[in-house]
Amino acid sequence: MTIAEARAICAELQEYPWDDVALAGATTEMTALLLEASPQVTPVAGTPGMWWVGASGFGGRGGERELADVLRRIAGRWHPRPRVAIADSCVAARAATWAGTSFQQGDDRSLVCIVPHGHDAGYLAPAPLALVPMGDELRMALQALGLRTVGSLAALSTEDVERRWGNEGLQAWRLARGEDHRRPVLARVADLPVVDAELPMPATTMEPILFLVRAALDRLTSQLAARGQAVAALSITLSLDDGRGALPVNALARAHTVTREVRLPRPVARSTPLFERCRALLDTWPLSAPAIGVSVAIVAAAPLSGEQGDLLETTWRDAAAVDAALARLRAELGPNVVVKPVARDAFVPERMGVWTETATGGGVAAKDVGSAAVENTTTADRTDPAIRLLESPESVFVVCDDGVPCAVTWRGRRLIIERAVGPERLSGDWWDDGYRRDYWRCESAFGDFMLYLDHMDDQWWVQGWFD
Repeated sequence: MTIAEARAICAELQEYPWDDVALAGATTEMTALLLEASPQVTPVAGTPGMWWVGASGFGGRGGERELADVLRRIAGRWHPRPRVAIADSCVAARAATWAGTSFQQGDDRSLVCIVPHGHDAGYLAPAPLALVPMGDELRMALQALGLRTVGSLAALSTEDVERRWGNEGLQAWRLARGEDHRRPVLARVADLPVVDAELPMPATTMEPILFLVRAALDRLTSQLAARGQAVAALSITLSLDDGRGALPVNALARAHTVTREVRLPRPVARSTPLFERCRALLDTWPLSAPAIGVSVAIVAAAPLSGEQGDLLETTWRDAAAVDAALARLRAELGPNVVVKPVARDAFVPERMGVWTETATGGGVAAKDVGSAAVENTTTADRTDPAIRLLESPESVFVVCDDGVPCAVTWRGRRLIIERAVGPERLSGDWWDDGYRRDYWRCESAFGDFMLYLDHMDDQWWVQGWFD
Protein backbone atom coordinates (compact mmCIF):
# COMPACT_ATOMS: atom_id res chain seq x y z
CA MET A 1 0.00 0.00 0.00
CA THR A 2 1.02 3.63 -0.28
CA ILE A 3 2.27 5.66 2.67
CA ALA A 4 -0.96 7.65 2.71
CA GLU A 5 -3.05 4.47 2.87
CA ALA A 6 -0.86 3.14 5.65
CA ARG A 7 -1.19 6.36 7.69
CA ALA A 8 -4.97 6.12 7.35
CA ILE A 9 -4.79 2.75 9.09
CA CYS A 10 -2.04 3.56 11.59
CA ALA A 11 -1.78 7.18 12.67
CA GLU A 12 1.45 6.48 14.61
CA LEU A 13 3.18 5.10 11.50
CA GLN A 14 6.90 5.83 11.35
CA GLU A 15 8.53 5.97 7.93
CA TYR A 16 12.14 4.86 7.50
CA PRO A 17 14.27 5.22 4.37
CA TRP A 18 15.01 2.07 2.35
CA ASP A 19 18.42 0.72 3.34
CA ASP A 20 19.79 -2.09 1.14
CA VAL A 21 22.74 -2.68 3.46
CA ALA A 22 20.54 -3.06 6.51
CA LEU A 23 18.16 -5.36 4.62
CA ALA A 24 21.02 -7.56 3.41
CA GLY A 25 22.38 -7.87 6.95
CA ALA A 26 18.96 -8.72 8.38
CA THR A 27 18.35 -11.26 5.63
CA THR A 28 21.67 -12.98 6.35
CA GLU A 29 20.92 -13.09 10.08
CA MET A 30 17.46 -14.54 9.50
CA THR A 31 18.88 -17.13 7.09
CA ALA A 32 21.32 -18.26 9.75
CA LEU A 33 18.47 -18.66 12.26
CA LEU A 34 16.35 -20.67 9.82
CA LEU A 35 19.26 -23.11 9.37
CA GLU A 36 18.36 -24.38 12.83
CA ALA A 37 15.19 -25.87 11.34
CA SER A 38 16.41 -27.09 7.92
CA PRO A 39 19.76 -27.38 6.13
CA GLN A 40 18.20 -25.93 2.96
CA VAL A 41 17.41 -22.21 3.20
CA THR A 42 17.33 -19.71 0.34
CA PRO A 43 16.16 -16.07 0.51
CA VAL A 44 13.69 -15.41 -2.31
CA ALA A 45 15.28 -13.05 -4.82
CA GLY A 46 13.36 -9.80 -5.24
CA THR A 47 11.01 -10.52 -2.32
CA PRO A 48 12.54 -9.31 0.95
CA GLY A 49 11.06 -11.08 3.93
CA MET A 50 10.46 -14.43 2.20
CA TRP A 51 12.56 -17.58 2.29
CA TRP A 52 12.41 -21.01 0.63
CA VAL A 53 13.05 -23.72 3.22
CA GLY A 54 13.57 -27.40 2.38
CA ALA A 55 10.79 -29.49 3.99
CA SER A 56 11.73 -32.99 2.83
CA GLY A 57 13.10 -35.73 5.09
CA PHE A 58 11.25 -34.70 8.25
CA GLY A 59 9.00 -37.77 8.45
CA GLY A 60 10.91 -39.25 11.38
CA ARG A 61 11.42 -35.92 13.14
CA GLY A 62 7.90 -34.88 13.98
CA GLY A 63 6.64 -34.30 10.46
CA GLU A 64 5.69 -31.17 8.56
CA ARG A 65 3.50 -29.73 11.31
CA GLU A 66 6.38 -29.64 13.78
CA LEU A 67 8.65 -28.10 11.15
CA ALA A 68 6.06 -25.39 10.52
CA ASP A 69 5.82 -24.65 14.24
CA VAL A 70 9.61 -24.36 14.50
CA LEU A 71 9.73 -21.98 11.51
CA ARG A 72 6.97 -19.84 13.01
CA ARG A 73 8.80 -19.67 16.33
CA ILE A 74 12.03 -18.57 14.64
CA ALA A 75 10.32 -16.02 12.37
CA GLY A 76 8.35 -14.74 15.34
CA ARG A 77 11.50 -13.09 16.63
CA TRP A 78 11.29 -10.71 13.67
CA HIS A 79 7.57 -10.38 12.96
CA PRO A 80 4.52 -10.66 15.24
CA ARG A 81 2.49 -12.67 12.72
CA PRO A 82 4.75 -14.72 10.45
CA ARG A 83 3.10 -16.97 7.87
CA VAL A 84 4.39 -20.47 7.06
CA ALA A 85 3.23 -22.74 4.24
CA ILE A 86 4.43 -26.20 3.17
CA ALA A 87 3.74 -27.67 -0.26
CA ASP A 88 5.31 -29.87 -2.93
CA SER A 89 6.23 -26.84 -5.07
CA CYS A 90 7.57 -23.38 -4.34
CA VAL A 91 4.75 -21.70 -6.28
CA ALA A 92 2.07 -23.35 -4.12
CA ALA A 93 3.99 -22.65 -0.91
CA ARG A 94 4.40 -18.98 -1.87
CA ALA A 95 0.72 -18.67 -2.74
CA ALA A 96 -0.25 -20.25 0.57
CA THR A 97 1.87 -17.77 2.57
CA TRP A 98 0.22 -14.87 0.79
CA ALA A 99 -3.35 -16.13 0.85
CA GLY A 100 -3.39 -18.99 3.35
CA THR A 101 -6.78 -20.55 2.76
CA SER A 102 -8.55 -17.24 2.11
CA PHE A 103 -9.34 -18.12 -1.52
CA GLN A 104 -10.65 -21.55 -0.50
CA GLN A 105 -14.14 -22.09 0.84
CA GLY A 106 -14.55 -20.85 4.38
CA ASP A 107 -13.02 -18.02 6.39
CA ASP A 108 -10.07 -19.88 7.91
CA ARG A 109 -7.00 -17.62 7.64
CA SER A 110 -4.56 -19.72 9.62
CA LEU A 111 -0.96 -18.56 9.77
CA VAL A 112 0.18 -22.10 8.96
CA CYS A 113 -1.00 -23.80 5.77
CA ILE A 114 0.08 -27.32 4.73
CA VAL A 115 -1.00 -28.32 1.23
CA PRO A 116 -1.48 -32.14 1.06
CA HIS A 117 1.06 -34.04 -1.00
CA GLY A 118 0.09 -34.21 -4.66
CA HIS A 119 -2.64 -31.54 -4.36
CA ASP A 120 -0.76 -28.40 -5.39
CA ALA A 121 -2.71 -27.98 -8.63
CA GLY A 122 -6.06 -28.41 -6.88
CA TYR A 123 -5.05 -25.97 -4.15
CA LEU A 124 -3.94 -23.35 -6.66
CA ALA A 125 -7.01 -23.71 -8.92
CA PRO A 126 -9.29 -21.20 -7.11
CA ALA A 127 -6.42 -18.77 -6.37
CA PRO A 128 -6.23 -15.45 -8.21
CA LEU A 129 -3.75 -15.15 -11.07
CA ALA A 130 -1.78 -12.61 -9.06
CA LEU A 131 -0.31 -15.50 -7.06
CA VAL A 132 1.45 -16.98 -10.12
CA PRO A 133 4.71 -15.25 -11.10
CA MET A 134 4.49 -13.84 -14.64
CA GLY A 135 5.10 -10.65 -16.57
CA ASP A 136 2.63 -7.77 -16.36
CA GLU A 137 1.91 -7.91 -20.09
CA LEU A 138 1.03 -11.60 -19.94
CA ARG A 139 -1.13 -11.07 -16.85
CA MET A 140 -3.06 -8.27 -18.56
CA ALA A 141 -3.56 -10.43 -21.65
CA LEU A 142 -4.98 -13.26 -19.56
CA GLN A 143 -7.29 -10.91 -17.70
CA ALA A 144 -8.47 -9.44 -21.00
CA LEU A 145 -9.53 -12.96 -22.01
CA GLY A 146 -11.58 -13.27 -18.84
CA LEU A 147 -9.14 -15.54 -16.98
CA ARG A 148 -9.17 -14.64 -13.30
CA THR A 149 -8.06 -17.78 -11.45
CA VAL A 150 -5.02 -20.02 -11.60
CA GLY A 151 -7.23 -22.97 -12.51
CA SER A 152 -8.57 -21.19 -15.60
CA LEU A 153 -4.99 -20.75 -16.85
CA ALA A 154 -4.08 -24.37 -16.05
CA ALA A 155 -7.14 -25.58 -18.00
CA LEU A 156 -5.85 -24.12 -21.28
CA SER A 157 -4.18 -26.47 -23.73
CA THR A 158 -0.42 -26.46 -24.16
CA GLU A 159 -0.73 -25.64 -27.85
CA ASP A 160 -2.86 -22.54 -27.29
CA VAL A 161 -0.62 -21.19 -24.53
CA GLU A 162 2.60 -21.71 -26.49
CA ARG A 163 1.19 -20.29 -29.72
CA ARG A 164 -0.15 -17.14 -28.04
CA TRP A 165 2.54 -16.36 -25.47
CA GLY A 166 5.54 -18.52 -26.26
CA ASN A 167 7.96 -19.74 -23.61
CA GLU A 168 6.86 -17.14 -21.05
CA GLY A 169 3.30 -18.38 -21.27
CA LEU A 170 4.42 -22.01 -20.97
CA GLN A 171 6.37 -21.23 -17.80
CA ALA A 172 3.36 -19.53 -16.21
CA TRP A 173 1.09 -22.39 -17.38
CA ARG A 174 3.35 -24.99 -15.77
CA LEU A 175 3.45 -23.02 -12.51
CA ALA A 176 -0.36 -22.86 -12.56
CA ARG A 177 -0.37 -26.67 -12.72
CA GLY A 178 2.00 -26.88 -9.73
CA GLU A 179 4.96 -27.94 -11.91
CA ASP A 180 7.73 -25.93 -10.30
CA HIS A 181 11.32 -27.23 -10.43
CA ARG A 182 12.72 -24.53 -8.16
CA ARG A 183 14.08 -25.84 -4.88
CA PRO A 184 15.70 -24.26 -1.81
CA VAL A 185 19.47 -23.68 -1.95
CA LEU A 186 19.38 -23.84 -5.76
CA ALA A 187 19.93 -20.40 -7.25
CA ARG A 188 18.64 -21.78 -10.54
CA VAL A 189 17.40 -25.05 -11.94
CA ALA A 190 20.23 -27.41 -12.80
CA ASP A 191 21.06 -27.15 -16.48
CA LEU A 192 19.84 -30.15 -18.42
CA PRO A 193 21.18 -30.83 -21.92
CA VAL A 194 19.31 -29.67 -25.00
CA VAL A 195 19.98 -30.05 -28.72
CA ASP A 196 18.73 -27.53 -31.28
CA ALA A 197 18.88 -28.03 -35.04
CA GLU A 198 17.58 -26.19 -38.07
CA LEU A 199 16.34 -28.04 -41.11
CA PRO A 200 18.18 -27.23 -44.35
CA MET A 201 14.80 -26.74 -46.00
CA PRO A 202 11.22 -26.65 -44.67
CA ALA A 203 9.83 -30.14 -44.06
CA THR A 204 6.23 -31.14 -44.55
CA THR A 205 6.76 -34.73 -43.36
CA MET A 206 8.33 -36.24 -40.25
CA GLU A 207 11.16 -38.18 -41.97
CA PRO A 208 13.85 -35.47 -41.72
CA ILE A 209 12.69 -34.62 -38.22
CA LEU A 210 13.04 -38.24 -37.12
CA PHE A 211 16.58 -38.28 -38.48
CA LEU A 212 17.53 -35.25 -36.35
CA VAL A 213 15.73 -36.57 -33.28
CA ARG A 214 17.67 -39.84 -33.41
CA ALA A 215 20.99 -37.99 -33.58
CA ALA A 216 19.92 -35.66 -30.77
CA LEU A 217 18.95 -38.56 -28.51
CA ASP A 218 22.34 -40.22 -29.05
CA ARG A 219 24.05 -37.04 -27.92
CA LEU A 220 21.74 -36.34 -24.96
CA THR A 221 21.88 -39.85 -23.50
CA SER A 222 25.67 -39.83 -23.75
CA GLN A 223 25.86 -36.52 -21.91
CA LEU A 224 23.54 -37.70 -19.14
CA ALA A 225 25.32 -41.05 -18.79
CA ALA A 226 28.58 -39.18 -18.24
CA ARG A 227 26.88 -37.49 -15.26
CA GLY A 228 25.50 -40.78 -13.96
CA GLN A 229 21.93 -39.88 -14.93
CA ALA A 230 19.13 -41.28 -17.08
CA VAL A 231 16.24 -39.62 -18.93
CA ALA A 232 12.98 -39.42 -16.97
CA ALA A 233 11.16 -37.03 -19.33
CA LEU A 234 12.02 -35.16 -22.50
CA SER A 235 10.40 -32.62 -24.78
CA ILE A 236 10.38 -32.16 -28.55
CA THR A 237 9.79 -28.65 -29.87
CA LEU A 238 9.08 -28.04 -33.55
CA SER A 239 9.44 -24.60 -35.10
CA LEU A 240 6.66 -24.16 -37.65
CA ASP A 241 6.57 -21.40 -40.25
CA ASP A 242 3.03 -20.51 -41.30
CA GLY A 243 4.42 -18.11 -43.88
CA ARG A 244 5.86 -21.00 -45.91
CA GLY A 245 2.68 -23.00 -46.21
CA ALA A 246 1.08 -23.95 -49.49
CA LEU A 247 -1.93 -21.69 -48.91
CA PRO A 248 -1.84 -17.86 -48.80
CA VAL A 249 -1.64 -16.57 -45.24
CA ASN A 250 -1.49 -13.28 -43.44
CA ALA A 251 1.61 -11.33 -44.35
CA LEU A 252 2.35 -10.90 -40.63
CA ALA A 253 2.46 -14.67 -40.06
CA ARG A 254 5.66 -15.78 -38.41
CA ALA A 255 7.26 -18.95 -37.15
CA HIS A 256 5.95 -20.38 -33.91
CA THR A 257 6.81 -23.39 -31.78
CA VAL A 258 4.81 -26.40 -30.69
CA THR A 259 6.05 -28.59 -27.84
CA ARG A 260 5.18 -32.13 -26.80
CA GLU A 261 6.56 -34.03 -23.84
CA VAL A 262 7.40 -37.71 -23.45
CA ARG A 263 7.21 -38.91 -19.84
CA LEU A 264 8.65 -42.35 -19.26
CA PRO A 265 7.38 -45.02 -16.84
CA ARG A 266 11.00 -45.51 -15.70
CA PRO A 267 14.27 -43.64 -16.36
CA VAL A 268 16.03 -44.72 -19.55
CA ALA A 269 19.71 -44.29 -20.40
CA ARG A 270 19.71 -45.75 -23.93
CA SER A 271 18.74 -43.89 -27.07
CA THR A 272 17.02 -46.81 -28.87
CA PRO A 273 13.94 -47.16 -26.60
CA LEU A 274 13.79 -43.39 -26.28
CA PHE A 275 13.69 -43.04 -30.05
CA GLU A 276 10.86 -45.56 -30.27
CA ARG A 277 8.83 -43.48 -27.83
CA CYS A 278 9.59 -40.30 -29.77
CA ARG A 279 8.75 -41.92 -33.09
CA ALA A 280 5.40 -43.07 -31.69
CA LEU A 281 4.72 -39.47 -30.68
CA LEU A 282 5.79 -37.95 -34.00
CA ASP A 283 3.77 -40.46 -36.01
CA THR A 284 0.58 -39.05 -34.48
CA TRP A 285 1.69 -35.42 -34.63
CA PRO A 286 0.13 -33.64 -37.64
CA LEU A 287 2.09 -30.75 -39.10
CA SER A 288 -0.07 -27.65 -39.47
CA ALA A 289 2.77 -25.83 -41.25
CA PRO A 290 6.23 -26.66 -42.62
CA ALA A 291 8.81 -27.41 -39.92
CA ILE A 292 12.00 -25.35 -40.05
CA GLY A 293 13.65 -26.47 -36.80
CA VAL A 294 13.57 -29.05 -34.02
CA SER A 295 14.72 -28.95 -30.42
CA VAL A 296 15.07 -31.97 -28.13
CA ALA A 297 15.49 -31.18 -24.44
CA ILE A 298 15.74 -33.23 -21.28
CA VAL A 299 12.94 -32.10 -18.98
CA ALA A 300 13.76 -34.34 -16.01
CA ALA A 301 16.60 -36.69 -15.15
CA ALA A 302 17.07 -39.41 -12.54
CA PRO A 303 20.06 -41.28 -11.10
CA LEU A 304 21.35 -43.94 -13.45
CA SER A 305 20.25 -47.45 -12.48
CA GLY A 306 22.89 -50.14 -12.05
CA GLU A 307 20.59 -52.92 -13.29
CA GLN A 308 22.18 -55.07 -15.98
CA GLY A 309 21.10 -58.08 -17.97
CA ASP A 310 22.76 -61.47 -17.67
CA LEU A 311 24.32 -62.57 -20.93
CA LEU A 312 23.44 -66.21 -20.20
CA GLU A 313 19.98 -65.55 -18.74
CA THR A 314 17.48 -65.83 -21.59
CA THR A 315 14.52 -64.78 -19.44
CA TRP A 316 15.93 -61.32 -18.70
CA ARG A 317 14.11 -58.55 -20.52
CA ASP A 318 14.81 -54.86 -20.90
CA ALA A 319 11.83 -53.09 -19.31
CA ALA A 320 12.54 -49.89 -21.26
CA ALA A 321 12.39 -51.81 -24.54
CA VAL A 322 9.03 -53.27 -23.52
CA ASP A 323 7.67 -49.79 -22.73
CA ALA A 324 8.89 -48.52 -26.09
CA ALA A 325 7.29 -51.44 -27.94
CA LEU A 326 3.95 -50.87 -26.20
CA ALA A 327 4.08 -47.17 -27.03
CA ARG A 328 4.71 -48.07 -30.66
CA LEU A 329 1.70 -50.40 -30.67
CA ARG A 330 -0.52 -47.67 -29.29
CA ALA A 331 0.71 -45.25 -31.95
CA GLU A 332 0.14 -47.77 -34.75
CA LEU A 333 -3.16 -49.30 -33.65
CA GLY A 334 -4.75 -46.57 -31.56
CA PRO A 335 -5.97 -46.51 -27.95
CA ASN A 336 -7.21 -49.50 -25.93
CA VAL A 337 -5.01 -52.03 -27.72
CA VAL A 338 -2.54 -52.70 -24.88
CA VAL A 339 -4.65 -54.08 -22.06
CA LYS A 340 -4.34 -56.25 -18.99
CA PRO A 341 -6.91 -58.50 -17.27
CA VAL A 342 -8.40 -57.35 -13.98
CA ALA A 343 -10.60 -59.57 -11.81
CA ARG A 344 -14.12 -58.50 -10.88
CA ASP A 345 -16.46 -59.70 -8.18
CA ALA A 346 -18.99 -61.70 -10.21
CA PHE A 347 -20.23 -65.30 -10.54
CA VAL A 348 -21.08 -65.51 -14.25
CA PRO A 349 -17.87 -66.44 -16.14
CA GLU A 350 -18.13 -63.69 -18.75
CA ARG A 351 -18.34 -61.05 -15.99
CA MET A 352 -15.51 -62.29 -13.79
CA GLY A 353 -12.94 -60.00 -15.40
CA VAL A 354 -12.37 -57.02 -17.67
CA TRP A 355 -9.59 -55.82 -19.92
CA THR A 356 -8.25 -52.44 -18.81
CA GLU A 357 -5.98 -50.11 -20.74
CA THR A 358 -2.44 -50.09 -19.35
CA ALA A 359 -1.42 -46.73 -20.84
CA THR A 360 -0.92 -43.88 -18.39
CA GLY A 361 -3.27 -40.95 -18.66
CA GLY A 362 -6.53 -40.65 -20.54
CA GLY A 363 -9.68 -42.62 -19.89
CA VAL A 364 -9.71 -46.26 -18.95
CA ALA A 365 -11.45 -48.56 -21.38
CA ALA A 366 -12.90 -51.80 -20.09
CA LYS A 367 -14.09 -54.89 -21.91
CA ASP A 368 -15.40 -58.14 -20.50
CA VAL A 369 -12.88 -60.96 -20.58
CA GLY A 370 -13.01 -64.67 -19.96
CA SER A 371 -12.44 -65.99 -16.49
CA ALA A 372 -9.42 -67.98 -17.64
CA ALA A 373 -7.31 -64.89 -18.27
CA VAL A 374 -8.20 -63.53 -14.85
CA GLU A 375 -7.58 -66.82 -13.10
CA ASN A 376 -4.19 -67.16 -14.73
CA THR A 377 -3.13 -63.81 -13.38
CA THR A 378 -4.59 -64.12 -9.91
CA THR A 379 -4.12 -67.81 -9.13
CA ALA A 380 -0.89 -68.84 -10.74
CA ASP A 381 -0.55 -72.08 -8.78
CA ARG A 382 -3.82 -73.63 -9.94
CA THR A 383 -3.52 -77.02 -11.57
CA ASP A 384 -6.96 -76.94 -13.21
CA PRO A 385 -6.90 -76.29 -16.95
CA ALA A 386 -7.84 -72.78 -17.95
CA ILE A 387 -11.08 -72.07 -19.76
CA ARG A 388 -11.12 -69.98 -22.92
CA LEU A 389 -14.42 -68.20 -23.31
CA LEU A 390 -16.00 -67.54 -26.67
CA GLU A 391 -16.53 -63.93 -27.64
CA SER A 392 -20.22 -64.65 -27.07
CA PRO A 393 -21.95 -67.95 -26.15
CA GLU A 394 -23.18 -70.03 -29.11
CA SER A 395 -26.54 -71.77 -29.21
CA VAL A 396 -26.34 -75.60 -29.56
CA PHE A 397 -28.64 -78.63 -29.70
CA VAL A 398 -28.15 -80.99 -26.75
CA VAL A 399 -29.43 -84.54 -26.19
CA CYS A 400 -29.93 -85.38 -22.53
CA ASP A 401 -30.28 -88.64 -20.61
CA ASP A 402 -32.29 -88.10 -17.46
CA GLY A 403 -31.36 -84.41 -17.43
CA VAL A 404 -27.64 -85.05 -18.02
CA PRO A 405 -26.24 -83.92 -21.42
CA CYS A 406 -24.89 -86.88 -23.41
CA ALA A 407 -24.46 -85.44 -26.92
CA VAL A 408 -24.24 -81.99 -28.47
CA THR A 409 -24.41 -80.66 -32.01
CA TRP A 410 -22.10 -77.67 -32.34
CA ARG A 411 -20.98 -75.94 -35.56
CA GLY A 412 -22.34 -78.78 -37.67
CA ARG A 413 -20.50 -81.51 -35.74
CA ARG A 414 -22.05 -84.03 -33.36
CA LEU A 415 -19.96 -84.55 -30.22
CA ILE A 416 -20.52 -87.47 -27.88
CA ILE A 417 -20.14 -86.39 -24.26
CA GLU A 418 -18.17 -89.08 -22.46
CA ARG A 419 -18.55 -87.48 -19.04
CA ALA A 420 -20.56 -84.50 -17.79
CA VAL A 421 -19.85 -82.89 -14.41
CA GLY A 422 -22.61 -80.77 -12.96
CA PRO A 423 -24.89 -79.06 -12.73
CA GLU A 424 -23.46 -75.94 -11.09
CA ARG A 425 -26.42 -73.64 -10.70
CA LEU A 426 -25.93 -69.86 -10.83
CA SER A 427 -28.55 -67.14 -10.57
CA GLY A 428 -28.70 -63.49 -9.69
CA ASP A 429 -28.65 -59.89 -10.97
CA TRP A 430 -32.43 -59.85 -10.86
CA TRP A 431 -32.31 -56.03 -10.56
CA ASP A 432 -30.47 -55.72 -13.88
CA ASP A 433 -30.63 -58.56 -16.40
CA GLY A 434 -31.28 -61.56 -14.23
CA TYR A 435 -30.02 -65.03 -15.10
CA ARG A 436 -30.68 -68.64 -14.02
CA ARG A 437 -28.24 -71.15 -15.45
CA ASP A 438 -27.09 -74.75 -14.98
CA TYR A 439 -23.42 -75.18 -15.91
CA TRP A 440 -21.89 -78.49 -17.06
CA ARG A 441 -18.27 -79.36 -17.70
CA CYS A 442 -18.26 -81.86 -20.52
CA GLU A 443 -15.50 -84.25 -21.66
CA SER A 444 -15.36 -85.56 -25.23
CA ALA A 445 -12.87 -87.12 -27.66
CA PHE A 446 -12.41 -83.67 -29.23
CA GLY A 447 -11.65 -81.92 -25.91
CA ASP A 448 -13.39 -80.55 -22.86
CA PHE A 449 -15.89 -77.73 -23.09
CA MET A 450 -18.45 -75.89 -20.95
CA LEU A 451 -22.21 -75.98 -21.52
CA TYR A 452 -24.99 -74.24 -19.71
CA LEU A 453 -28.76 -74.40 -19.81
CA ASP A 454 -30.35 -70.98 -19.63
CA HIS A 455 -33.63 -71.38 -17.74
CA MET A 456 -34.74 -67.93 -18.87
CA ASP A 457 -35.40 -69.30 -22.40
CA ASP A 458 -34.74 -73.06 -21.91
CA GLN A 459 -31.88 -72.92 -24.41
CA TRP A 460 -28.49 -74.68 -24.29
CA TRP A 461 -25.31 -72.71 -24.96
CA VAL A 462 -21.61 -73.47 -25.37
CA GLN A 463 -19.57 -70.82 -23.55
CA GLY A 464 -15.98 -72.01 -23.95
CA TRP A 465 -13.52 -74.86 -23.87
CA PHE A 466 -10.68 -75.98 -21.61
CA ASP A 467 -6.99 -76.01 -22.51
